[in-house]
Amino acid sequence: MSISGLIAVISALVSALLLGLASVADQRSTKQVQSRRALSPRIFVDLARRPLWLIAIAANVAGFALQVVALSFGSIALVQPLLVCDLIFAVLILGFLRRRSDIRVPGGRRKAATALAGVAAATIGIAGFLAIGRPSAGHIQVSFGTLPPLAIGFAAVVGGCLTVAARSRKLQPLALALACGVSYGVAAYLVKLVTSEFGGGLGEVFTSWPIYVFAVVGPLGYLLNQNAFQQGTLLAPVQAIITSADPVISIALGIAWLHVRLRGGPPDIAGEIVSILLIITGIVFTARYSRPVTTAPAHGRALLSQPVGK
Repeated sequence: MSISGLIAVISALVSALLLGLASVADQRSTKQVQSRRALSPRIFVDLARRPLWLIAIAANVAGFALQVVALSFGSIALVQPLLVCDLIFAVLILGFLRRRSDIRVPGGRRKAATALAGVAAATIGIAGFLAIGRPSAGHIQVSFGTLPPLAIGFAAVVGGCLTVAARSRKLQPLALALACGVSYGVAAYLVKLVTSEFGGGLGEVFTSWPIYVFAVVGPLGYLLNQNAFQQGTLLAPVQAIITSADPVISIALGIAWLHVRLRGGPPDIAGEIVSILLIITGIVFTARYSRPVTTAPAHGRALLSQPVGK
């Protein structure tokens, strides 16, 4: 692996650690404030009064900064699968907090085994995808012609998700989670475009369209994230959707418009598909470890009712 590739991998893994830490603090905070309608910015006003949420903000900012570093040195198809590890780190952090609080969780050993199986599957899937696919760095060409189809596709998917969320209370958290995951995937693609312009200085960055589209898509995704976590009763499916959709969307956009290439022989394609399915399966199994617990002692209920994930 080249030096730039190594920097990208290390930056992505540390970013995942910080984002996992932020998720634990972030999700606990959303359950401590008044429930708001989808896309209501007032949730940020409520959360700003929670010190734990401010810690989550700091960790999110640091994690995002390292994601930018990783994307500036590595391919989007290399970095984004590694960021799936944020869920793994978050589950480990949650398990540590449970042990420190001396809270006994019903079915704890079974859930821990499920989480371990999920972590193993996701890890094997990530390693397999990178080893089999060997993603290329691609060639970054910022063209205004990519904006209309990107904007139309993004608006259609997110708009559809918001329509479903408004019409079905049962599907609302899942629809918001999908909109969030798509937003995060598009945001990662835009970050890759922005980092490609660093060589031309700030003038080039601020005279191109990606930075301004990111200024809309990034905050929108974060707002959807808060709404999805708050509205969900069982947040494990929410976590799985967000964490799965993000890398799938960003890698698809990288292949479509950044000329990112994966090994394309039939055995390679089959291995890449199996690896992605392993990642998604691992995410789902790991997320199950953080389902709300209603039989925990009162002093620990607040902790255990908060699942983890991006």
